[in-house]
Amino acid sequence: MASETSTYKFNHSMLRVKDPKASVKYYEFLGMKQIRKLEFPDNKFDLYFLAYDSPKSASAGKHWSDRQGVLELTHNYGSEYDDNFKIANGNSEPGKGFGHVCISVDNIQAACQRIEDAGYKFQKKLTDGRMRSIAFALDPDSYWVEIIGQKPIEETEKVKETDTGSYRFNHTMIRIKDHAASLKFYKEIMGMTLLRTSENASNKFNLYFLGYAPPNPTSTSHHEGLLELTWNYGTENDASFAYHNGNTDPQGFGHICVSVDDLDAACKRFEEKGVQWKKRLTEGRMRNVAFVLDPDGYWIEVIQNEKLKPTSNW
Repeated sequence: MASETSTYKFNHSMLRVKDPKASVKYYEFLGMKQIRKLEFPDNKFDLYFLAYDSPKSASAGKHWSDRQGVLELTHNYGSEYDDNFKIANGNSEPGKGFGHVCISVDNIQAACQRIEDAGYKFQKKLTDGRMRSIAFALDPDSYWVEIIGQKPIEETEKVKETDTGSYRFNHTMIRIKDHAASLKFYKEIMGMTLLRTSENASNKFNLYFLGYAPPNPTSTSHHEGLLELTWNYGTENDASFAYHNGNTDPQGFGHICVSVDDLDAACKRFEEKGVQWKKRLTEGRMRNVAFVLDPDGYWIEVIQNEKLKPTSNW
């Protein structure tokens, strides 16, 4: 059986966290629900999977592996008690690479006011800077959480209410060195579609939005599970330039994950495409996951979509 990339899903993005209670509480405040928890006491870590799961959500009620827009929080036991432990959020050196996760909301002014009223901090409020249509909240580990509106900002200016049940985990942003190499990889190898390009020539950077979804000529804000690639002009010509993938010190962001129709067939296809591997299915003790490396060395976990082919009890 050949693997069909049209069935793939951008399942989740993984972030390491210091204190799982604080982090889960924060993302639940943003409207997410813990849909799965995996405990590994022998290895001294737990995994928390959160997603939007209200009746209005895009993936309500689905198995966690059959969703897009899932957030995985990884907690290594004891980090919450270590005063010297600090997560690298990916937006400063050393450790620059990952940028942010993004939530799209119904009424952006009301949503941001609700976050502020709850005492949470912002990297950028709506009223800061020149871009008055986006904000960046800070989670307990200072990861940036972009807030964007599902409607034009002018339509929601006087609205005072916000419904977290309508929110979407819209995208994850990573910085890339060579836009041509990364776009080719994510389109031809991972099977994603380029949905939107935002060119910012005056500021010398472009944004590329990809995903497993049909292109929408007007908006991508209602989607879940998109990947934003940020390319700063000229980095591809610097042989010594490299982004940090988050998995060596200083650690923070861990990986993105794609769930597939048939894990064995998908890995065979990746092998035939000549990908670089971090971990093949046959390596290590965990034989139900593989990790592919993208052109910048970011880790891409590959797992089985259990709805399409039940194989394990997780």
